[in-house]
Amino acid sequence: MTTQKDFPVAGEATSPMSLIQLRDTCMHFGTRVALAPTDLVCTRSESVAVIGANGSGKSTLLKLIAGLIKPTDGKVEVDGAVAFVGQHQHHHQWMPLSVDEVLRMGRYRSWIGRIGRADRTAIDRAAEQLDIADLLKRSFGDLSGGQRQRVLVAKAVATDSDVLLLDEPITGLDLPSQQIILEVIEDHSARGGTAVFTTHHLGEARRADRVLLLAGCVLADGSPDEVLVPELLAEAFGGRMVAGEAVVVDEHHHHDLEQHTGATDLSAHLDSHHHHHEHDHGHDGPREHGHGESL
Repeated sequence: MTTQKDFPVAGEATSPMSLIQLRDTCMHFGTRVALAPTDLVCTRSESVAVIGANGSGKSTLLKLIAGLIKPTDGKVEVDGAVAFVGQHQHHHQWMPLSVDEVLRMGRYRSWIGRIGRADRTAIDRAAEQLDIADLLKRSFGDLSGGQRQRVLVAKAVATDSDVLLLDEPITGLDLPSQQIILEVIEDHSARGGTAVFTTHHLGEARRADRVLLLAGCVLADGSPDEVLVPELLAEAFGGRMVAGEAVVVDEHHHHDLEQHTGATDLSAHLDSHHHHHEHDHGHDGPREHGHGESL
């Protein structure tokens, strides 16, 4: 039986426990403010859900942490390796690679493309965790959307990175794929890593240890029970409504409220769906931040 690699605990290899630090970090695209000056610290053994309306800065925040874009001002510091899985994975359907070859890409240390025994173990372990071991010889482009997403998350897991960043990882997926990926997020933080993921779904956000509510900046930061409350959500989403466990305003579909006959009042919905979260987050209350330009 194989076991997952555990990340260093506080005091062993890194001190303090923080893996991610943003200091007065902001991001502009021309005259458009994608993220107003923001301070943020994420620690080991923590899963963080980032929720907010369309254009609130969720994807921008993840790309800044991943180092894919440089901030207009401020600092981004990450202690350890980072694995990032972005949105719009249908763009990868063309890849003429087998699933195993895609996973091997997560272990390559040079253009030579050679992998050793430890690499093979990490690949097989990730494939088993994402339930794709029986797909290794299949062509990546022939897989369903849920299968492709699990392969890409497995590729990220196989890197054994300290920080796992997932941009809307379960949007549009079948229920089994959703459950598997959410369990991967929980496992990563349980082993001492930091997992940060974006979502529009309240139920998905409630499974995290911590929630960041964005509105062009960090509007609130705390446990799910502290942040996912009617007053803060109404402020972030402009008083919009929710249907089921998903916020109606959707980054991919942009549904209008009138199209959701099952939509309910925000306050009533949250009162009836306010679960008792099992984690002890050590917060005295949600940390509310200043407002930036909401996009």
